[in-house]
Order: sequence, then structure tokens, then C-alpha cells
Amino acid sequence: MSPASEIARAVATLRAGGLVAFPTETVYGLGADAENPDALARLFAVKGRPTDHPVIVHVGASSALDEWAIDVPDTARELAAQFWPGPLTLVTRAGPRVSRLATGGLDTVGLRVPDHPLALDLLRAFGGGVAAPSANRFGQVSPTTADAVRRELGDDVDRILDGGPCVVGVESTIVECTGDEVAVLRPGRITSEMIEAVLGRAPNIGGTTRAPGSLPAHYAPDARVELVAAAEVESAVVRLRDGGHRVGVLGLAADVVGLDSAVTLATVVTVDEYARVLYAALRAADEMGIDVVVAVPPAAVGIGIAVRDRLRRAATAGSVQR
Repeated sequence: MSPASEIARAVATLRAGGLVAFPTETVYGLGADAENPDALARLFAVKGRPTDHPVIVHVGASSALDEWAIDVPDTARELAAQFWPGPLTLVTRAGPRVSRLATGGLDTVGLRVPDHPLALDLLRAFGGGVAAPSANRFGQVSPTTADAVRRELGDDVDRILDGGPCVVGVESTIVECTGDEVAVLRPGRITSEMIEAVLGRAPNIGGTTRAPGSLPAHYAPDARVELVAAAEVESAVVRLRDGGHRVGVLGLAADVVGLDSAVTLATVVTVDEYARVLYAALRAADEMGIDVVVAVPPAAVGIGIAVRDRLRRAATAGSVQR
């Protein structure tokens, strides 16, 4: 089937109230018409997502900002001009067009224009907004390939667009721009330093507005995730192995290779590569029956901040479950 035919079928599915999984540069999203309450209700049900937890509305161009938001501050417009299409979600005051099911009942909405050709083709052909959290069950590891979506959601998704592996690998940066203050609610590829370079001032870190992926426990595989410093990897592996656990290790190659008593889940040299393979590695751990993932977080620089954030939430989820 040609790409144009795939897009046409996906658009028809969305207009009929169905669910379409599609690639972005960050992770795969599970999309529904952001104006269709029945489609959104099904989206939340398939995800198993709490209805008060908002989802991001994806649009095809920055010119759509005023169609979905009201009282848009200059800060939001400046960031959209610089980073859209791209891995940045802007939280602004929600306009009447977006269903309050998509916003989790809030009067704010997260909007972004993804930087993936297939996603942009879909959004522009659809002509509306597509509410799309990551295409996985709530709280689990986000998918970065179409095959990961198929294995997890199966027949619960009506159509899957395959755009290959995601090139960023962790979810978008979420920035609140509802007034004079700007705050990063979730770290991602667009860093605070990049935002400061555009606005001339540093954003606040954190906030009280509910945002996707901001729960303390999230992004978690079935395996328990244990965070350690590079110097502690070998002793942690020995301790866990002696306790009868099957162990996987994850981190930069210099920190984790050469441990015969553990499975190396990824061999990466740069932090960008770490982000790109993070979720695939965590999914692989479950497929291999790993009990505990010993992970070495990267330095808190650039996208390393986002990788550390996801690992911390995954580790918290494991401690809660157990």
C-alpha cells in the first residue's frame, strides 16, 4: 500500500472515531480526534489512563496554535517559532475547540507540532487536532517502533502507521506558558538552556499544572530498575546475581560492558544514543526475562537530564510495585 493510501485510511479511521498509532520523532503516539468525546473516552480506556491526566494535542503547523488555545502569550509564540516542528509541547490556556476530555478537565492544553514526515502528513491531511499520548498501556514503557506498539496494544488500536524507529527516543519537553512565567514541567530534547537562549531568561523547573508523564512512578518495565553510580555496577550485579536474580545492565558502554554475569541491554557511546535506545532496552529486558535492570544514569547535561528523569520514574515505579 502506498504512503498516500496509508494516510488516507488513517485519516478515515480518525474521522470515524477510531484510534491510530503513528510515529513522531520522540515516541509513537496513540491518536484520537481531539474534538470527539467518544473517541477520547475509548483512548483513555485502551490506555488505562486516569481521566484527569491530560494528553497532548498534536497539530500540523504552528499556525494552528490560535485554533486550539486562547490568550497565547508572546513566550509561547517565540518558542513555537523556534522549535516547531520539534520535540516541544507548549501548555497554554485551552480554547473551546479542544474537548475537555483531552485536557483532563483542565482549562489548559498541551500542544505540539511533531517533527516526523509521516506524522505531519497525517495531521495535515486530517486537518484537526489529534490527541495522542504514547501508544502503550498507562505507566508502561513508551514504544519507539511500530512493532512495539503491535505487541503491546494488539487489536485495541485500529491502525498503525510505521515510520521506523524514533530518532529522539524520549518524550517531548513540556513547557507551561500560561502567563508571564515559563516553567519546564517535563524535561526532554529541548533543554532549559535552549529555552533560555530564545527567551533571554531561564525557565522555572517544575510546576503545579498536571502534565503527561509527570507522575512520580512512570515509564516502567516489568523488571525492577535499580539506579547506581558507574563505580557500583559490578558490586550491584554480584549482589543481585547472588540473590538469584537475572540481571541486565544499561548505561554508556564505558560503564557497563565486560560484565560476564549480567546481560548488557545496550551498547551506546553518546547520551543521544542512550536516549534513543532507552525504551527499547527496557522492553528487551522484559522479553529476555530480566528480573532487575542495573542502570547507570548519564550526566545531567542536555538530553541526559531527560534520560535521568525517565530512569528515576521507572525505578520509583519498581519500588512501588514491590
